[in-house]
Amino acid sequence: MSVTILVGSQWGDEGKGKIVDILSENYEIVTRYQGGANAGHTVEIGDKKYILHLIPSGILRKDVICVIGNGVVVDPNALLEEIELLEKNNISVKGRLFISHNAHLIMPYHKLLDSISESGDVKIGTTGRGIGPCYIDKYARKGIKIVDLLDREGLEQKIRQNIIEKNTILKKVYDREELDASEIVKEYVEFDKKIDQYIKDVPQFLNNAISEGKSILLEGAQGALLDVDHGTYPFVTSSSPTSGGACTGSGIPPNKITNVVGIVKAYTTRVGYGPFPTELLDEDGEKLRKIGAEYGATTGRPRRCGWFDAALVNYSSMINGLDEVAITKLDVLSEFDEIKVCVAYELDGKQLKSFPTDVDRLSKVKPVYEVLPGWKSDISKARTFDELPENCKKYLNFISEKSNIKIKIISVGPKRNETIIM
Repeated sequence: MSVTILVGSQWGDEGKGKIVDILSENYEIVTRYQGGANAGHTVEIGDKKYILHLIPSGILRKDVICVIGNGVVVDPNALLEEIELLEKNNISVKGRLFISHNAHLIMPYHKLLDSISESGDVKIGTTGRGIGPCYIDKYARKGIKIVDLLDREGLEQKIRQNIIEKNTILKKVYDREELDASEIVKEYVEFDKKIDQYIKDVPQFLNNAISEGKSILLEGAQGALLDVDHGTYPFVTSSSPTSGGACTGSGIPPNKITNVVGIVKAYTTRVGYGPFPTELLDEDGEKLRKIGAEYGATTGRPRRCGWFDAALVNYSSMINGLDEVAITKLDVLSEFDEIKVCVAYELDGKQLKSFPTDVDRLSKVKPVYEVLPGWKSDISKARTFDELPENCKKYLNFISEKSNIKIKIISVGPKRNETIIM
């Protein structure tokens, strides 16, 4: 029995899709534990590229069962589009995809309120997919869960009650048109008919699987520094991408977790607003963006790029309890003569002893860099650590030491086979 948590260890976009795809070969069940369709996990197999937003990347392995846990907020349209996309590519989900009956549903008013909020003066940089407003309703005890679809009369009553409140906000606060409750009820009743076969009591299913000795991989979305509790609040997501969120988002107790794997990009990126100490606003930043194709898989927005931040990853390793990490997109650095690594922060002339998550202090820190020589050669054909250039090996050893991480997997290209397993 093995229960592994896979967690993004920076600000998201670390390349979790590929690593989940690789690791899922050795797991029987892959479970997504938080977030929604605001996440985009990209996997390249041969000449095919798959971008998944809700369904775990393990679905691309034909014998793997995939589960969407109760910590995920589900957009019906996004889910059905993904199922259709997979089936068009001859990837069957029947009997292989299960969705928690306790997962909350994203409603049309969530998306509308999200987009209106982002058009105001104070911006967080959300994807506008309704994730935050859905989680707000969840914790305000006004949310609509998948299990609510089974009670048509109760469902209609809940939707109509919510619509009264949302329409008041839309009309009186934002001067927008009101929503039609009847149309929304009709839409979600039809959705229920299409996904009924996938609904499962996920905690019972997963714990039974553990008792039977089956292996489970728990997949998070976004990254640890976007965690609503441990990230750079308020520029965070609305859920818990950290390893702790895996238990609450799946129903698996902490004492069943056997391993925590972090995904760490060989440099640093961030989408949306918020402090970013190592951000590069020069030609090196643009070079990283261009070579790394750093554009959001969900929104297409250009990502902010910067040098590797060991202070940040050290903090992430601590709060997630990382046992080992996968380093991704190492090949992107192959064209640089010199590569900088942030090893600490200075604030008001003093070196900080811990990572400041409060945005005021983090926005004022000065990164302390050490400069390493680049390797200036193609590494995509390397399949063992020893095949990497000497300077590349030195870079990996350096960031491992400074970040307090143990490197287990190295991605040297976007494709499935462009990977080194240590």
